[in-house]
Amino acid sequence: MLLALLSAALFGAATPASKALLEGLSAFQLAGLLYLGAALGVAPFAFRQGGLRLPGKGDRRNRIRLAGAIAAGGVAGPLFLLFGLRLADAASVSLWLNFELAATAFLGALVFREHLGRAGWAGVAAAFAGAASLSGFEGFSSAVPALLVLAACICWGLDNHLTALIDGITPVQSTFWKGLVAGSTNLALGLVLDPFQSGAASTTMALAVGALAYGASIVLYITSAQSLGATRAQVVFSSAPFFGVVLSIVLLGETLRAMHGVSAALFIGAIVLLSLDRHAHRHTHDALEHEHEHRHDDAHHFHEHPGQPAGVRHMHRHAHEPITHAHPHWPDLHHRHRH
Repeated sequence: MLLALLSAALFGAATPASKALLEGLSAFQLAGLLYLGAALGVAPFAFRQGGLRLPGKGDRRNRIRLAGAIAAGGVAGPLFLLFGLRLADAASVSLWLNFELAATAFLGALVFREHLGRAGWAGVAAAFAGAASLSGFEGFSSAVPALLVLAACICWGLDNHLTALIDGITPVQSTFWKGLVAGSTNLALGLVLDPFQSGAASTTMALAVGALAYGASIVLYITSAQSLGATRAQVVFSSAPFFGVVLSIVLLGETLRAMHGVSAALFIGAIVLLSLDRHAHRHTHDALEHEHEHRHDDAHHFHEHPGQPAGVRHMHRHAHEPITHAHPHWPDLHHRHRH
């Protein structure tokens, strides 16, 4: 939960920062620099976790998931957002980013086999109410930027689920490849379409914003989503627009209103409801062999490591024997079933 909240704060800061950077960069160029910054920011950690590897040649499913996440979340999503941000103020765009919660929840329940109980749906409703309470007095002054941000949120909703299902590489490694491939693609398109007129200071700032708001934020979000499931992590992450609004007030001189406090209370309520929404029932795990970060005190990993403490996270390829048991769980990598 705390990782998802920190991820939200970093990502929320990207909206007012990107608004300022768009004065000297095209949307394609800024999208490219932001994601290249993300790749540069996580590269040292990726090397520390086994190098810049991809899912194995025989792991077609994870390669497709990674390619889909790159295309939807790395290439298309930021472009839609920045085109919308060019047409609207940062505070409005921050509010519209709450559409990502609805998109992720909808895709999770109907496509990606995520279970949401009453408390979970109440958390989704509270988060949406937090967004509505803010956007109610702002209004949708322009349909075009709102639709562009909505398209970005749909792309990121798909990305959220795909990245939560990727195993075989760490969240840091998947973030590096997303940043490198998507950033290079958008920057190349930006250089073809428009002359590059940004100075060294703005370029460096764009890379720095990417390293923090997209690199560190994405790693924190993926790590959270693999434990909580994409929809639950997204409910916590839905506080990102609130951080964006606060920073827009501080940096852009907008007025702080009482409704912002109401929205904050609703977001806190959503997180509390989300933390309560576990379910327990008797379920069966089939035999499975895969690779992901894990620990040995979670009732699913029983293979032996002489001298390895049970609570230390580590990563290697391992096999699961068939097992039937009952325990409270979230829709993580081992529990993608409806109930």
